[in-house]
Amino acid sequence: MTTAGSVRVLPQPARIAGVKSNRDLAAWLISQRNTIEAAMNERLGPAAPGVSSPEAEALRRFRTYVSTALMRDAVDPPALDGLRVNQRRTEALLLAWIETASDATPEPATVREQLAPLAQQFRSHLRSTSTSRKSRGTPRAKRRAVVAAIDRLAEGFLAIDTDTGIIEDANPAAGALLGLNRDELLGVDAMSFVPEAQKSELWRELDAVGEGVESHVFSTTLEDSRGAPLDLVVSSTRYAARNKTLALLLLRPAEALPAQAPIVTSPPPGSPTASA
Repeated sequence: MTTAGSVRVLPQPARIAGVKSNRDLAAWLISQRNTIEAAMNERLGPAAPGVSSPEAEALRRFRTYVSTALMRDAVDPPALDGLRVNQRRTEALLLAWIETASDATPEPATVREQLAPLAQQFRSHLRSTSTSRKSRGTPRAKRRAVVAAIDRLAEGFLAIDTDTGIIEDANPAAGALLGLNRDELLGVDAMSFVPEAQKSELWRELDAVGEGVESHVFSTTLEDSRGAPLDLVVSSTRYAARNKTLALLLLRPAEALPAQAPIVTSPPPGSPTASA
């Protein structure tokens, strides 16, 4: 993309079947909006944004931003007034939408290349207007080291608010276990990955953590984004973060553990979450 003053001029896309210009691409994206959204939501499963959620509103504004930019062959700043979103989750959803839209075309790499700069611009504006990012400040070195250590864990890691059941943080292994990217899990109700018959039991475990149980090991079943069951052994640890209590869960496939193997219940010390 080249710059002309404060307006960025878009290059024309390579030829796709039925798409000869940016205007054609915009028209195609608009016409396929519902199909793209349905396909994205099917892939995300329980992590799909709710219709009235802030993240769904951010996606709507991103679609408008993309269509307008392609129609005009230029990029103006997006309208982000009033948006209060989980930044990491929203950025992951933008990428999920682009991947889904690109995969629906005969030339996914071409469409992905055309949409990626628009996503980058939207994300940059989102970051610059995020009040939570401004108030959070620069993470301390110790905190960055803890986050890096958790990301390297082979076991899935989830930090869940014991009052609401909302996933506050996750590591890449948890995303892989549930069939999603890590940041797509943020802000999602953990119970949406739990079979109905198991929900009461998991709530009891979260309540026990909230009431002061420091560490505990239990078995449970989750479902991935496609609904496939996952039998797991879970190690839980309590962490008090600001005005909430988090249950830090390490997830291990039950069949991967030897019958008599001890289970380590203590994750790395310190806060694991960026959003806590």
